[in-house]
Parts: sequence; C-alpha cells; structure tokens
Amino acid sequence: MKKISTLACLAALVFFSACKKEKGEVITAPIDAYSPFVVGKYITYQLDSLVPVNFGAALETRTFEVKYVVDAAITDANNRPSFRIIRYMKKAGDTWVSDATFMATPTTNGLEFVENNLRYIKLRLPIRDGYTWRGNSHIEAYGLNSELKYLADWDYAYDSVGVATTVGTYDLEDVIKVDQRDEIIGNPADPNSYSEINYSMEKYAAGIGLVYRKFLHTEYQPGTSSYTDASYGLTLTMIDHN
Repeated sequence: MKKISTLACLAALVFFSACKKEKGEVITAPIDAYSPFVVGKYITYQLDSLVPVNFGAALETRTFEVKYVVDAAITDANNRPSFRIIRYMKKAGDTWVSDATFMATPTTNGLEFVENNLRYIKLRLPIRDGYTWRGNSHIEAYGLNSELKYLADWDYAYDSVGVATTVGTYDLEDVIKVDQRDEIIGNPADPNSYSEINYSMEKYAAGIGLVYRKFLHTEYQPGTSSYTDASYGLTLTMIDHN
C-alpha cells in the first residue's frame, strides 16, 4: 500500500506541474495575423513627406498617394520565403508610377522588412504589451563614418495591443501599436544650439497589415541656422486596401 501511495503522489505532482506550466504559457496572436502577405494584396496610403527647403531654412510637407502591392512570392539571399512589394506613387489626379521595391520576410518569430537596403525587424513574437526587441539590429549604425547613427540602439516595444483605433476614415477593431523611438537631443526651440529629433511609431491592424506610420529625423545646425539634408519625415495613413 505504501508503494502504491508513493506512486500516486508522484503522478499527482507531475500532473499538477504540467497543468501549472500550461497555465503559465503565454499564447499570443501569430505574426501573420497583423501582417498578412498574399500576392495581389495592396494597401493605399496618404503620404505626407517632410523635406528641407530653401537650403534647409525650413521644413515643408508634400502630400502624395502611395500604394504598396505584394507583387510576387520570392526567396531572399538566405533562401527564406519572402515577398516582393512594389510601391506606386502619384499626386491627386495623376496616374500611378512605380518608384520603389521592398522585401518582406516572415520568419518563425518575426517579420523582417528591407527598405532602401536596410533590414528592419518590424514585428516580433510574443505580441504582448511591453515586449521589446532591437528592431534595427541588422543595420550598421556604429561605424565612424556611418550616416545612420541615429538608427542605433532602437528598442521597439508593443503598446496598446489589440485595441480599437481610428485611422483616417477607418474604424479598426484590433490594432497593435509599435513604439520605436522618441528622442530629443538638445533644445529644438533654441536656434542657437544643435538639436536632433528622432521619432518613429507604427500601427498594424489584424487582417490588414500596416495602417499607420509616423517617422521623423531632423538635425539642426546653429552655425548655418538650417536643417541638414539628412533631415526628413513621413506619415503614412491608410486610405484603401483589399
């Protein structure tokens, strides 16, 4: 009887331990829930592009429409399944003209996106509030002569996972927000001192993909009282999708 009782106790411990483990596991939505890629899929955005004008004396916003189209299923340099995305651009009343090509690579635990030959880790598992990762870790931003130093050490973080959000004219029920950078160096209000602003944030909607993006990088030089040519910004707001 004592032997049977001991075996019963051991079995109970294993059972309850397994149950505890199952309860402790964090199960979140898969990456493709917020970044579905299918050939033929498109999302159209209003693009507000911020650029220096008058030799950097000011920043001016120029507005376009851009359409991101999943053009083909391909493989990347590491033979991983990927998707080629073509961007088309136009001003109101004009015809679409292709102007850029990107690549998206869904991985087992994230989403990589190549833009202007720079590889970003846009999304990462698990998708839960507060989870962070180094989204720019594939970008060489530490070199002595690097022009991308402002992209170094970015900690991406999920914020407001699965919330209802309005983007443009769309009321979306399930959206995740990815905070990427919110940095101010110096005092932008003081024209006599150097200042730099780095800000980036994106929103993804379930079943659609990227629905909103805001990015800003400015460098102000007091000696010339102007913004450098490297200063730029953009805001993408979804206006149509299939």
